[in-house]
Amino acid sequence: MGTSFRKEGGGFNASAPVDAMWDAMDSLRSGFEKRVAPRMGRGDVRAAVLVLLAEEPMHGYQIIREIEERTGGRWKPSAGSVYPTLQLLADEGVVTAETQHDRKIYSLTEDGRSEASTASAPWGEDAEGGRHFGGPVPRAAFELAQAVTQVGRSGTEEQQKQAVEVLDEARRRIYSILAQA
Repeated sequence: MGTSFRKEGGGFNASAPVDAMWDAMDSLRSGFEKRVAPRMGRGDVRAAVLVLLAEEPMHGYQIIREIEERTGGRWKPSAGSVYPTLQLLADEGVVTAETQHDRKIYSLTEDGRSEASTASAPWGEDAEGGRHFGGPVPRAAFELAQAVTQVGRSGTEEQQKQAVEVLDEARRRIYSILAQA
């Protein structure tokens, strides 16, 4: 590992551990992963299934693939979450299953169409107009995190010092954007 630069008594201490920078990078990466690839809840799986079945009847693996495709690969629910959801929906009378070509094809009942009409796709826009599964800001933050990690791993002490200064300035400028509101 390299070193980090923290002001101490007006100068920089190049021997201070880089742990603070790595902690910040881990925090940034973790925050990005939570926004981009969150663990979806039961309600999200249910809503996704209803939205998809409102479009056309599907079998379970079609549902899984379609969710993965619509989220750009950022969410691929497991069979262990989709199939129990389908069974629960069948038990509630919201979907029916018909075997075709050795596969159960699920379709909505009248009650299911009614519920699906009020369901919102978890890959769509949220109430504030933001996008689920990321967007330009988290993507840019992740790309920045990658660049900073590279400087931290292979940059010289001077390059790391410059990176810290750039990051400090970027943080201040980003907060100033929020202060303008």
